[in-house]
Amino acid sequence: MVAHEIRQDPQAARYPRRYAGIRPRNQRIGRPLRAYARIGAVDEELLDRIGRRMFARDEVGADLVHAMRRPRTDAERVSMAQFHRALEHGIDAVPDAPEALRQFFSVVDDVPEWVDFDLLEKGARAFRRMGRSRIDVLLQLSLIGGYRFGGPPDLLVETGGLTGSTAMRRLGETQKWGTAVGEPGGMRRNGEGFKLTVHVRAMHALINHQFETNGRWDVERWGLPINQTDQAATLGLFNGTLLLGMRALGYYVTREESRAVMHLWKYVGWLMGIDEDWLFDTEREQHVFNYHVLLVQDDVTPAGAALSGALVEGQRTLDYGRFGDVRGRYERQRLLSMLRYFLGTQSLRELDLPVTSAWAVPTVMVKNVVASTVVARTRTGRRFLERAGDRAARRELASKFGASRPAVGALPG
Repeated sequence: MVAHEIRQDPQAARYPRRYAGIRPRNQRIGRPLRAYARIGAVDEELLDRIGRRMFARDEVGADLVHAMRRPRTDAERVSMAQFHRALEHGIDAVPDAPEALRQFFSVVDDVPEWVDFDLLEKGARAFRRMGRSRIDVLLQLSLIGGYRFGGPPDLLVETGGLTGSTAMRRLGETQKWGTAVGEPGGMRRNGEGFKLTVHVRAMHALINHQFETNGRWDVERWGLPINQTDQAATLGLFNGTLLLGMRALGYYVTREESRAVMHLWKYVGWLMGIDEDWLFDTEREQHVFNYHVLLVQDDVTPAGAALSGALVEGQRTLDYGRFGDVRGRYERQRLLSMLRYFLGTQSLRELDLPVTSAWAVPTVMVKNVVASTVVARTRTGRRFLERAGDRAARRELASKFGASRPAVGALPG
């Protein structure tokens, strides 16, 4: 399924203004990725599709939201209560369900033929075995690394929440979602990962509708608030970028693990409403796509610096229990150290972040080498790493939410 382009006016710009990008800067940032994935000539046709789909939305989600905005007296209006009931118990649990709600769930409940649930479970186990380093890569390289480019960070700022506690709660909501995706059975119909993914899809459609209609979002500059290109690029942060970052931290990812992790997130992307031709089976396909998306990104904006600073300083606000103040200062310095390793001095300065040495990385690398090449060689060792990964994820969530259950948040931009 491929989203329809929304621009029909022949006088309208083919791409948003951000598409012009800062090519020399982006080529510099993407140089390691291009070398690692052995990317040759730039695919101009792919660049064209990337630009055009900045004006394309998830139409299935949009139809659902239009039905949610109908008058209360309209029999075809969809309420949030109906949506949540269908999500939790299935569409048949909603008496006289409106057509738009039935259509939405007919899509997400229809499992594609290519989905292999055994391979999904292997991907989930591999995801859990990566432990704290998985959390590090997704925060440092995927999330904060993505703040170096205008657009999605600006939307996050528009939706509010730049204070330390709010920024950390948003991070925790995303981590809760990622953890649920990797739980045993998480992507089955009744799994928490499935339900949170579908919920996020609906929330994205609501945000798109809100910002398309309230005039607060510069569509001509950025494209649609949550568009197909940005969604596909965000998905690439959870699979290809994650695997690349794990290797950079010394973790040996086998071919089987790579294939399984890619399959796990391919299904997540399908549930999110991402165009199917941008859901990839292999790392290299994803890296090629990620590199082309990178080439057409805009420069860093004040939003990226504000969000990055909030996440760095927010490390001191988390609940670490005993000796919390000391631990908070340590975690802040550790984050800055690893950001130096992943992003480099120039990117840190662009984000107005302090520049320090990468002192924390060698220890992380040694642990990952031992875990992935020694401990993971046996079934018992792999199960040990999975349990350790579960504990690391729970500790991360507890530091942000305590005993409370986090709400569902949007994917990071």
